[in-house]
Amino acid sequence: MRVAVIKHHDIDDAGFIGTAFVARGAELIVHLVPDDGPLPALDQIDHVVVLGAAWSVYDHEKIGHWIDAELEWLRAADAAGVPVLGICFGSQALAAALGGQVSAAPRMEIGWTMVEPLEQGEIEPGPWLEFHGDQCVLPPGARLLARTDVCAQAFTVGRHLAVQFHPEVDGAQLKRWLDVGGGAEADREGVDPAALLAQTVAEEPDASRRADRLVAYALRLGAAATNGLSANAGPAGAE
Repeated sequence: MRVAVIKHHDIDDAGFIGTAFVARGAELIVHLVPDDGPLPALDQIDHVVVLGAAWSVYDHEKIGHWIDAELEWLRAADAAGVPVLGICFGSQALAAALGGQVSAAPRMEIGWTMVEPLEQGEIEPGPWLEFHGDQCVLPPGARLLARTDVCAQAFTVGRHLAVQFHPEVDGAQLKRWLDVGGGAEADREGVDPAALLAQTVAEEPDASRRADRLVAYALRLGAAATNGLSANAGPAGAE
């Protein structure tokens, strides 16, 4: 299994999500947008993971030179039957690519947060790490799986899974974010960066297990769409 990991900052990585794919025999092909040039050819890709970004999907002044190409590539992945797991900015890009919309959220969400699952067994309540200020309007045909009082937190559309939170992040990755401006952003929102980092490190064992189960669900969803079955077929955590 070849998994394309699309990242938008050189300090980011697939973290716990990448580990869960590798544990299932995946080879990760990491591509930095836009520095690495055209996105990978989809005929050699079995799954896509699109990571977060500091920008908004709609901020064409800053990312207009590459966001349209990424959205078109996501539409091509959908047409080719390649499942996508979108994370934070990645979930918003997936929504925008498939006919939804992205806008500023009523307020930022930063910190470890419980979500409200709307369907049993698909998205766990968490806690999940949030670090975002945008929200998405789901595309046509999407199914909302979880939410908070701020915005949608998880949805499926076809064979794709999108989550607003960050299941991939460990303490080391969060520290990199805090060091390059995320700490000041957290401060402005009344979140103590040091306390957030300490909680993230403490959450690592459970966060890793939650990420593993999320990847298992993403793989079931992709396989079920290919076979015309329900993604809920089989025991929880099955691959």
